[in-house]
Amino acid sequence: MHRSRLNSRYAMSLRILLAVMLSLAALPARTEPSPGEPDIFKGKTVTLITSTGVGGLYDLVARMIARHMRRHIPGNPTIIVQNMPGGGNVLATNYMYNIAPRDGTVLATIHSAMPAHQVLNGQGVRYDADKFNWLGSTGPQNEMIVVWHTAGIRTLEQAKQKEVILGGTGAGSGIVIIPTIMNSLLGTKFKIVTGYRSSEDINIGMQRGEVQARAFSIGSIASQHMDWITEKKVDFLAQVGTQRDKLFPNVPLLIELATLEEQREIFRLVSLTPALGQPYIAPPGVPPDRLVILRKAFDATLRDKAFLADADKVRFEIDPMGAAEVTRIVHETVAAPPDLIVKARAAMGSPDR
Repeated sequence: MHRSRLNSRYAMSLRILLAVMLSLAALPARTEPSPGEPDIFKGKTVTLITSTGVGGLYDLVARMIARHMRRHIPGNPTIIVQNMPGGGNVLATNYMYNIAPRDGTVLATIHSAMPAHQVLNGQGVRYDADKFNWLGSTGPQNEMIVVWHTAGIRTLEQAKQKEVILGGTGAGSGIVIIPTIMNSLLGTKFKIVTGYRSSEDINIGMQRGEVQARAFSIGSIASQHMDWITEKKVDFLAQVGTQRDKLFPNVPLLIELATLEEQREIFRLVSLTPALGQPYIAPPGVPPDRLVILRKAFDATLRDKAFLADADKVRFEIDPMGAAEVTRIVHETVAAPPDLIVKARAAMGSPDR
C-alpha cells in the first residue's frame, strides 16, 4: 500500500509537471535580440498613437497590435495606445511629423487619406507624407458610400436628384474627400456636415437621424456593424478602391463611374487612398537600426497566429502590406503629375497652391 501511494503521488507529480511544461510551451515566444542587434528597447515604453477616437476600428486594431507587437521587439517594451483625434486625422499626423520623439518610442496609425489630403486640400497640413517612415499596413480596405435605409436613397442616380446629408470629421478625412469629389464630378448632392470628433460619433448620428449617409471602410462595417448588411440597414451606392470588394461584387467602383478620361485620372488618384488600408508610421529621422527593428516587428505581428486569431474574432481581415509597398503608394500619391493635382484640387474646391 505504501509503495502504491508513492507510485500514485509520483504519477500525479509527473502529470502536473507535464501540464506546466505544456502550458509554458503554449505561451507566445518573446523575441530576443539577434547577434549584434542592440537591445535598445528593453525597459522602454512605446506609445502607439491612433489618429481616431476610442471605439472605431483604427482604435480596436491598434490595441490588438499593441498587445502582440511587443513580443516581436527585442527587449519586449511596454506598448500603450494613445488616441489623438482631431482635424479629420490631421492633428495626430502633424504631431508625428513635428513633435513626436524620433527615437522609435512613438509610432502611429494615421488615416489612409493623409497623403491624398496633402495634395488635394492641404488644410491644416504641417507634414510631408513622403518623409514619414512607413512600417506597413494591415491591407487594402475599400471605402463604401453608405446611406441609412430611412433616407429613401437606393441608388447613386437618386443621390444625384435628392440632397443627402452626409457626416464627416474634417477636411483631411477620406470620408469627406470622397463625397466632395463625387459632388463635383458626378453631380451627387451630398450635403457634407463636418465636426464629428470620431467615426463612431458619425455612426451614432446616422442612427439617430442627424445625418443620412457616410463613407465607411468595408473592414469597419464587417467588423463592427455586420447587422447593417444582414438586416439591410444601409444601401451601398459606390465603393472606392482599385478593385471591387469580394463582398460587394455588384457595387460599382468610383473609377468605373467616370465618363471622361480626366474624371478617370482624378478618381484613380483618389482610389489610391483605400489601397493603404490602415497604415502605420514612425516619424522622420528615426535611426535606421531602430527602424529595421520596428518594421521587422510590425511585419511579424501581422503574421502572428495569436494576433490573427484576435483579428478573426472581430471579423477583421488581415492582408499584410510591407513598408516598401506602402511607401510606393504614398509616393505615387504625393508625387502625382502637377497638372493632375491642379485638376483634382479644382474638383475638391481647393485653391491652387
